Amino acid sequence: MRIAVVSDIHSNRIAFEAVLDDLPPVDGIVCAGDVVGYNPWPAACVDAVRERAIPTVMGNHDRAVATGTAFRFNSMAGAGVDHAREQLGDDAVAWLAEQPDTRTVLDGRVKLAHGHPDDPDRYTYPEEFSAAMLGAEDVLVLGHTHIQAHEAFDEGIVLNPGSVGQPRDGDPRAAYTLLDLDDLAVEERRVAYDIDAVVAAVRDAGLPDRIGERLYDGR
Repeated sequence: MRIAVVSDIHSNRIAFEAVLDDLPPVDGIVCAGDVVGYNPWPAACVDAVRERAIPTVMGNHDRAVATGTAFRFNSMAGAGVDHAREQLGDDAVAWLAEQPDTRTVLDGRVKLAHGHPDDPDRYTYPEEFSAAMLGAEDVLVLGHTHIQAHEAFDEGIVLNPGSVGQPRDGDPRAAYTLLDLDDLAVEERRVAYDIDAVVAAVRDAGLPDRIGERLYDGR
């Protein structure tokens, strides 16, 4: 069984479409949260996840949009949250609010969390991956840092697929990961997309220019 793993789409429709177009045949897709935030297309991204019945968890931007709470947001992040609240209908906001902090999928073999299984808002960087984070599942999927990485242990795999919509590991291409559950093998993948179009859309939406411009650097 081969699964596509995504995270931190962050309302970047163009990047998400590029990832979906790049996917080889897979048996499913899972998401480690933050479907919305930052970029101009929250409704399109929520719709795309819902239409494909992609299991996901609640990221901190998702929570901020759904509940009106904040998480140490800077001006760019705050602007993205405000934009999403303006763009999303009640049904989409309710869907965001329904997402759990963690969930176990694929017959209990994969656990999804956003920041850390014990704290959804904790940034867990690759150097902090450990076997102790694994429970009964074979694979723990995290998001939040926007840094693509994985580590294999005797007990299983901890991985972060990186960010679809706003990579922060120095590679501007959209990130996702393929997970082979039969062999417990991981393939990290990147796909180029039209960043110029996103930058123009950010500007047209009245969002801070830096939201788009930082995409060129993958930071």
